[in-house]
Amino acid sequence: MTDTIKAVVFDLGRVLITWEPEQFYDTQIGEERRTAFFDEVPIHEANLDVDRGAPLKETIYALAEAHPKWADEIRMWHDRWLEMASPRIPHSVRLLRALKAKGIPVLALTNFGVETFEIAKGEYEFLSEFDEAYVSGHLKCIKPDAEIYAHLEQGSGYRGAELIFADDRPENIDAAAARGWHTHLFTTPKGWADRLVAEGLLSPEDAQ
Repeated sequence: MTDTIKAVVFDLGRVLITWEPEQFYDTQIGEERRTAFFDEVPIHEANLDVDRGAPLKETIYALAEAHPKWADEIRMWHDRWLEMASPRIPHSVRLLRALKAKGIPVLALTNFGVETFEIAKGEYEFLSEFDEAYVSGHLKCIKPDAEIYAHLEQGSGYRGAELIFADDRPENIDAAAARGWHTHLFTTPKGWADRLVAEGLLSPEDAQ
């Protein structure tokens, strides 16, 4: 294991769990109508409010009342949320477990609502396997705000080059790199596996 890195930090959405709302809506209402829906309704902004700790159902249903033309589509964000947040990404889950088997602390740092995180934990057992989970809805702040990274450092006792962080969004990676963290822009599980091997955290066999 590298002399520097002492803990591995995972984002969740698009790293361990598929998160593609557009694809879900395309299957439900078609791409053309979905495009119009996302153009006319600030659904992603509402989701960020949930990630900051706002209540899920109240936030989404209030948005539906404000946009009656799209009320059914908006309520799907609450009523069928788990269908959007699926399936798991199996290779990434294996990497999480391989790191834990090596005794390497594994942390989660995620933009997730309080209720949606509980829903996801009920579906995905590996979300309870982290040594620590830093969830934006509980912390009332989101990536890439500096505050949420500071919460992880203060809570875990690790900081700077002791951490390596995988996330699918460049702005989240940049914010971590600015604090001296090692970072990996996640595009595929294979790329993340190769990086963990390169850092000496896993063997090639462990990372398969």
